[in-house]
Amino acid sequence: MKTLGNSGGSVGKISVIIPVFNEEENLRGLHEELTSVLNGLDIESEVIYVDDGSSDNSFEVLREIHEEDSRVKVIRFRKNYGQTAAMAAGFDHATGDVVITMDADRQNDPADIPKLLQGINDGYDVVSGWRKGRKDPFLNRRLPSMIANGLISMITGVHLHDYGCTLKAYRREIVTNIHLYGEMHRFIPAIASWLGVAISEVPVNHRPRTAGKSKYGISRTVRVILDLITVKFLLSFSTRPIQFFGLLGVVSGAVGFVIGLYLTILKYFYHESIGGRPLLMLAVLLIFIGVQFVSMGLLGELMARTYHETQGKSIYWIREICEREPEKSETKNT
Repeated sequence: MKTLGNSGGSVGKISVIIPVFNEEENLRGLHEELTSVLNGLDIESEVIYVDDGSSDNSFEVLREIHEEDSRVKVIRFRKNYGQTAAMAAGFDHATGDVVITMDADRQNDPADIPKLLQGINDGYDVVSGWRKGRKDPFLNRRLPSMIANGLISMITGVHLHDYGCTLKAYRREIVTNIHLYGEMHRFIPAIASWLGVAISEVPVNHRPRTAGKSKYGISRTVRVILDLITVKFLLSFSTRPIQFFGLLGVVSGAVGFVIGLYLTILKYFYHESIGGRPLLMLAVLLIFIGVQFVSMGLLGELMARTYHETQGKSIYWIREICEREPEKSETKNT
């Protein structure tokens, strides 16, 4: 069983996580802006830069920043693992009560951090940035993003305008209960919804890129779609796979049975030959597919039980418990 922290209340410490990949031209300016914002907050803070296998001088710049600012921690990957892995590393090493993620390309504005923290203080567990006035080309960036956001919202049931905005704030206990892989970082709010969290979305400033090159392209669309299918399955059927595969199996088997019954009636009541009909092969195929799907569902149930029981994984998360301390009985000396 895992317990989620109480909603509301002041923030004790924040951790800002910034994945970095070939952004040497942006790092100095970004850190100056970030330092100015953090110094204006009456909150303890740390900044975690994760160098995702940069091939330029990004790490050297980060090392210098680390030597100049005691709040800075730098994690360097051996090679490029991707933004999801970089965020996961940042989450693992964060010590703040609230974790804030943002991009290193300076398109996210550090001045929006207080706005995210206000959402956390208002009782939300996840506060997501919304690039309402996004400064990107329409056809190859904004239009695909709009379509993707609508599709993700429809499939996951968590309606956000901008899943792709990296600028987000999370209560730390939320991200410690989420395991990331693939391109899952953009789906964290949807995955977190399984924990019963309160999610808010606030408009944030978005600035045009002034240095470096964008790392995003149409080629990532296929991976995002495949991960979306994974997220939908995890949200809906991760603890009850038989209800997914079993339903497919029952439908397939039922259709095959009906076709077989129809052919049987034709043979025995109307004396028609059915041996050479493709419909007979379809009926047999559907029945076998139905049996396979049900078997997959049963195997999935066994794997889910093994996963939860052997690793002590809970199927529920508690936000808080209100209970009275048991009264101590007084012992009288006689």
